[in-house]
Amino acid sequence: MPHCPARENLSAPIRGQHISALHNVLRCLLVVLTLTLGLILPQGLIAQSTSEPVQTNNAIQLDSKAAPDTQIRRRIVELLGEIEGFDKIGVGVSSGVVTLSGEVLDNPRQTQLTTMIERIDGVVAIENQTVVNGRLEERLDSAFSRLKERSRNIIANAPIFFVAMLVFVMISAFGWLVTTRLRIWQRLAPNSFIAEVYSAVARIAFIILGLVVALDILNATALLGAVLGAAGVAGLAVGFAVRDTVENFIASILLSLRQPFRPNDFVEIAGDMGTVARLTSRATILISREGNHIRIPNATVFKGRIVNYTRDANRRFEFQLGVDADADLAAALSIAVEALQSLPFVLRDPSVGAWVEEVGDSNVILTFTGWVDQTRSSFQKARGEAIRTAKTALESNGFGLPEPIYRLRVDASTAATLLPVSDQPSQQSPAPEPRRVPDAAETPLPAASDPGRVEDANEEAAARERNAPDGGGDLLSEGQNAE
Repeated sequence: MPHCPARENLSAPIRGQHISALHNVLRCLLVVLTLTLGLILPQGLIAQSTSEPVQTNNAIQLDSKAAPDTQIRRRIVELLGEIEGFDKIGVGVSSGVVTLSGEVLDNPRQTQLTTMIERIDGVVAIENQTVVNGRLEERLDSAFSRLKERSRNIIANAPIFFVAMLVFVMISAFGWLVTTRLRIWQRLAPNSFIAEVYSAVARIAFIILGLVVALDILNATALLGAVLGAAGVAGLAVGFAVRDTVENFIASILLSLRQPFRPNDFVEIAGDMGTVARLTSRATILISREGNHIRIPNATVFKGRIVNYTRDANRRFEFQLGVDADADLAAALSIAVEALQSLPFVLRDPSVGAWVEEVGDSNVILTFTGWVDQTRSSFQKARGEAIRTAKTALESNGFGLPEPIYRLRVDASTAATLLPVSDQPSQQSPAPEPRRVPDAAETPLPAASDPGRVEDANEEAAARERNAPDGGGDLLSEGQNAE
């Protein structure tokens, strides 16, 4: 390419601008680095320690008893010569006041120097004028020396460390074998859930035992207290964080031991009614009459009110009927009781009950009760059939079941002024028609209303829930005593 002076004249200012900008950047970086070091580095690395004398606890002796300054200095120099890192310290003594100068490696060495010299007899005060050596190579040499020393210690203690680890692994493996393979807890526990709890506790006990033995081999049992203390604090923190989960887990254990209900029991828990499907480690599952699945947390079940309608096979039904206020109440009670006793599903013992409940606005309320065997009859259908039978018996014998009626009495003079002539009643009112008594013949019940036909749809749904593959298990056991 041919030589071009114009191009050189143009490029020279550009290079000068680049160099000037680079210098400015370097100056900024240097300033930032200096400020950063001033903020980060400890004061002992960039400044001299305080020059205020340190007063010792030694008593100030009289001239005849005071140790000579030369003797004190010689003793200090001998001590410093035996300790690595203090061989370059200058010592001056005047009237028991020791002045130290020179360089030390770090702040702990500076403090160690003052602490050591103030124990020498005859020292009244100490002026520690030493400074911390900030040279990087010397500090790195000290760090590498410590690292080499620790590496040698680790290598020297490696065999005993591996022995301790081997013992820990062997004890933990033995605990795992005992808790999972030998099936001991399945024979000791009342159900599988409690067996799993026993197994987990035993496994943790074996792990702690292995840890204690391993630390004892390493002669570091004091570390176990710190580890267990930290674990306790962490356990408290986790316990507060998952308090509801822990409460639910403990409730599951207690419910599996107490067994407050059985599979297929019809219960009411916290306002929810249904057939018990299963009890898992987290919740109690009910099947409602509509076939819906209801999951109730075990903590709610344990603390809540439980009504078990099927623990006793016999269950009492109750209903009310109203008759005319002027009716023979004793005859009405007798007729209805006789009709209820004729039903095949109503038990003779306990017997049927009946009484006058109260006098209403337009009728008298009669209450009737009876007992049925829930294993042979459907409770709801039996109650419905009992109501139908008692109502039919009362109506067949001339007892009316009146609806609420309000009677208005209006004086004749007032009626004459309020009503038109055409609307005024005649002097003679026609006699009311006699009440028609319904025929006693009954229509046969449909099969769906037969009390002897027990509905088992809920029990089938509960069985399907217990056999569901999604798991959770069933903590209810037929062989375990119920509460």
